Amino acid sequence: MRIKICGINSAEALAAVVAGRADYAGFVFFARSPRVVTAAQAAAIRATQPDATPTVGLFVEPKLDEIAAVLAVMPLDILQIYAEPDRAREIRGRFGRPVWLARGVSSRADLAAVERESEGLDGLVIESKPPPGATRPGGNATAIDWSLLAGWYPRLPWLLAGGLTPDNVTAAIARSGTKGVDVSSGVETHPGVKDPALITSFIEASRNAPAGLSAAGHAEYERREQGVP
Repeated sequence: MRIKICGINSAEALAAVVAGRADYAGFVFFARSPRVVTAAQAAAIRATQPDATPTVGLFVEPKLDEIAAVLAVMPLDILQIYAEPDRAREIRGRFGRPVWLARGVSSRADLAAVERESEGLDGLVIESKPPPGATRPGGNATAIDWSLLAGWYPRLPWLLAGGLTPDNVTAAIARSGTKGVDVSSGVETHPGVKDPALITSFIEASRNAPAGLSAAGHAEYERREQGVP
């Protein structure tokens, strides 16, 4: 199980990520997010954990010079991009770093489209489409229909995001069959305020979840959840 904790904006949060041995620490470079950090702030936080996990930078419809300015200060390992696929591929070619395409979906047809669009990229972050009136494409604490993803095996590795918490991540993994999860608001006490204890709980719950259920196992899990013998 690969685990990403996104929206890191304090040394205490990063320490919990490292102590829990999560796979990725995410930093948000999008002004409308309550988790936004500057490149200098991200670098200062990263410096508190010299042996920290790989870092992911989240950008929304970024210009090339915006990414370049961040990378000049904060040498990110991976770029997570909310933009059209062609733009994501352009960014990958320009900076030579792995690029994950973030996509909101609501149907199997959306998933099929994501597979077609993701040619030439390195990973996917799958979540629900933003609710009406949302000012951000992600980080809205809205969960996807996890069963929609059962039996989906794209050629790229992917992370399940959106509305995950320490209390529901086990069910999300079991129902979706995902091999990776991405959390932000679900480990916060208030928007933008990470809780190290919740980060630890999320990592532990994710590690202990029954990942990758077969179709029969998925159906059995659903029956048990609904109290059907």
